Amino acid sequence: MASYPVSPLQALQAASRAAPPAASDAFGTLLFAGATGALGAELLRRLAGSHRHAHTRVLAREPMRDGLRGVETCLSPAGPIDEWPVTSAHTAIVAFDPPRLYHDRERALWVPEPADLPALARWLRACGVQTLAIVQPHDQGKLPEALKRGLASLDEQAVVACGFERVILVRSARKPVNATFANPLERLAAWMLSVVRFMVPTSEQPVRASKVAELVDLALRIAPPGVHVAAPELVWQAAQGDMPGVAARWLHAPHVDS
Repeated sequence: MASYPVSPLQALQAASRAAPPAASDAFGTLLFAGATGALGAELLRRLAGSHRHAHTRVLAREPMRDGLRGVETCLSPAGPIDEWPVTSAHTAIVAFDPPRLYHDRERALWVPEPADLPALARWLRACGVQTLAIVQPHDQGKLPEALKRGLASLDEQAVVACGFERVILVRSARKPVNATFANPLERLAAWMLSVVRFMVPTSEQPVRASKVAELVDLALRIAPPGVHVAAPELVWQAAQGDMPGVAARWLHAPHVDS
């Protein structure tokens, strides 16, 4: 095989790069469902770039090549999730973030719907997943107080019943999705209701996708066994500066740097 000379600049750049951990030191396989939208893409970028997992696989509807090094696709068949062939993974992320259809990569990805959650959880558990993190954005100010810190639906209860070692639910706030209106009366009603957004507490305002991804990353590192739910206010508080401290208090875990 022919060899090519390496310039001093290339050698310095290679030496300055932090080497990823060896496959034997990395922690299993990370399986990602919903790597779409600004939030899903940021989660994938951060978690795949950390090299804490030996492999990162993304559920896709068709073959594709991702620009992120070490990210592979895992094709999802067209049939029901319960009939999908079993693969192997240790950790899974499910992010409910609508795809940006002007991104070619996101059009090729499999996008989970909230109704898919119970079947998807059963399939992930059959794949050997021990840790499941679910990132569920909610329109700001619209999540009932009683549901912020607990299981919000029978579907989430069904997920917990699957027997995962750890379930991490992150309820991040988002701006209301733009809607279309069939007539002027609907537009007027929507405008009147939009006034409520000015009454939403600061602690329920949306935060940057990078901050949500950082919190999920920390939770995956330090969360003990059990079910852990982050309310929108906690996500906002974590984004204000002391994320390691907020995460440690939330998870009753040791303080680590983000």
